[in-house]
Amino acid sequence: MTTTEQRVTELARLELEDVSRIARSLLERAPGRVDDPAWVADARRSWEETPGRLRSLVREFRRDSGADGRLLLTGLPIRPEDLPDTPMVMGSVQRTPALPAALLMLIAHGLGDPASFAAEKNGALVQDIVPVPGQEEFQGNAGWVELTFHTENAFHPHRPDYVLLLCLRTDREGQAELRTCCSRRVLPRLTARTREALAQPEFVTEPPPSFGEGGTGSMHGILTGDPEDPDFCYDEAATRALTASGRAALEELRTVIRNSYDGVRLQAGDLAVVDNRVTLHGRSSFVPRFDGRDRWLQRMFAFTDLRRSRDHRPADGNVLVK
Repeated sequence: MTTTEQRVTELARLELEDVSRIARSLLERAPGRVDDPAWVADARRSWEETPGRLRSLVREFRRDSGADGRLLLTGLPIRPEDLPDTPMVMGSVQRTPALPAALLMLIAHGLGDPASFAAEKNGALVQDIVPVPGQEEFQGNAGWVELTFHTENAFHPHRPDYVLLLCLRTDREGQAELRTCCSRRVLPRLTARTREALAQPEFVTEPPPSFGEGGTGSMHGILTGDPEDPDFCYDEAATRALTASGRAALEELRTVIRNSYDGVRLQAGDLAVVDNRVTLHGRSSFVPRFDGRDRWLQRMFAFTDLRRSRDHRPADGNVLVK
């Protein structure tokens, strides 16, 4: 693990008050469902009313996500004591409009457009990340053992550009750690032979367990695009090499990742935005109590160019069905 300079921003009091006011106003106008297209459009327009510094921060991050490919906004108006109990069921999502969903919806529009996948949590735009009884070993958001490093939906041709993770409630012992690892930290530590091998389309990634039976694996390179600043497409638990050189490269990559990642223990009101194009993410293990006060994050995906997936989204909606 490395200690690196992070983009951590706590908005000023007046800025936070403005964000809270705009989010609450959006919430007051909400229909019965988070996923209602009219509310998604309302949030897009409302984003333009948010404080200029917040819009500038998000715009600059979208243009250049920096050496770590992660933005951390702190101090958003989330009060754990005002929340219901942490959900404890598989596939938990937020369908009813609430303040955290409004905050996610606003900021997602600063990054692009929110969208989801029909095969994952029934296409909900706002998804709960919570431990579920009996799912300890699950390599997905319902587990509580270590979640290995991965590109979100690495198998999919239209994977998200950004993953938004809003902390509603931290775990009681404060053990759970969001881990991120950017290609810009990894690349200088790889040998030239490994970099060349990882750029070949000789790897296959299978869909994550959260997709159930949906989706199929795809062949791809792990480092693609500009060799000096490549995109990263990798899932430690689901990516395999088809060649001997690829298998050797994966071994070196795993070792380098373990020595290059950074971790942060999110607190209520912290929003981590991960640039899914260049940054892997994972989570440390933790111990849930299942007493209604366990760790609770809410997740949303943002896409910079939703048009690219038009043939996957019926009626130009926000859910990819294939």
